[in-house]
Amino acid sequence: MSNFSKLKPKKVLFIATRQIGDVLVTTPLISKARELWPNAEFHFLGYRGKLEMLHGNSNIAEVIETSDRPGFGEYLTLFNRLFQRYDLAIVTQPSDRAYLYGLVAAFRRVGVLGGHPQGKDAEDQGKRSKSEKQNAWKKFICMHTVDVDYFKQHVITEKLRLLEVFFKNRAELFTKPISVTPPTGEPLTPAIASELRQPYVVVHPGPLTAYKRWPLAHWQKLIDWLVEQGFQVVLSASPAKQDIQLNHDIISLLDDQSKKQVINAAGKLSIPQAGALIRGAALYIGVDTSITHLAAACNTPTITLFGATPPTNFGPWPNDFIGEQPFHLRDRTQTVGNVTILQGPGQCVPCRKAGCLDKADSYSECLDLLEPQQVIEAIQRVLSS
Repeated sequence: MSNFSKLKPKKVLFIATRQIGDVLVTTPLISKARELWPNAEFHFLGYRGKLEMLHGNSNIAEVIETSDRPGFGEYLTLFNRLFQRYDLAIVTQPSDRAYLYGLVAAFRRVGVLGGHPQGKDAEDQGKRSKSEKQNAWKKFICMHTVDVDYFKQHVITEKLRLLEVFFKNRAELFTKPISVTPPTGEPLTPAIASELRQPYVVVHPGPLTAYKRWPLAHWQKLIDWLVEQGFQVVLSASPAKQDIQLNHDIISLLDDQSKKQVINAAGKLSIPQAGALIRGAALYIGVDTSITHLAAACNTPTITLFGATPPTNFGPWPNDFIGEQPFHLRDRTQTVGNVTILQGPGQCVPCRKAGCLDKADSYSECLDLLEPQQVIEAIQRVLSS
């Protein structure tokens, strides 16, 4: 670890150039930085269309958007805008581009470094050596770095550790309740608000990648059961074509009685509106995706289905948890605070691969074998408590 720093920056730039979930999990870091530097001005750099999770965040004075694939002209404009404007850049993603932005923006930097393979065979050792060489320049330009650990270290802990160089005692980072800050809610569209009735459950079946999907027939059984219990079901989804199609496919399997109790909100809500919807729900059920992290941040009872992803790294953070690690690596059912994580069977779970075929459009046997009854029993426990 680097030596303790007494730096008191006046302007700080947070950099998170990835997906909306990666932006949301920086909010505990931002809150802790505010405790450290109550008078500093905070700016945030991220990809255009991915920053709605910061809507209404009072700690952020300015949001800077960039394309995920900027051309030369956009790079030039952005570099001119950033050049040495900040006392400190906090690089929350290990990409070369994020570090380049940090290098341009500030004289001092802290950053996350890419993870190393866990195995011990020759191939993994080779990958480790290559990764270390790629990280060397990033370490050189930073006053402090934190290594990713995809199995043992939670992503919230990873981000918070970026500040440990500013604490004499590292443990101070984790002795108070830690919370994720959701975006400020916005009113629902009249079309959805007029249909909504209590009690309702929000169900979000669509992940970013196919290998995190749960089978259609399982969703059908679960929704039929929820309707039988007297719940209205709101099916949420992003505006992406595959997510809209997934909701359509699930609804097509339902009987007429269930269909009457289902609202299809696919592509109809902004992130702040989704937050407002989830806050009013009796329960949220979803796969391993960013909206599930939003649900947990909204303090709604959240049940999530995990396959390949280690919950110890990216499980939705239970608000006000004190400590560095809320979850076990492997546990068929675990509940911490308002979050319940369910995993399917298999000694390979979680593998952290892209499904059984290790590619984005793969299936995941662990999710295929996670029965609706396991989810129903988890719902009954959560609602009874």
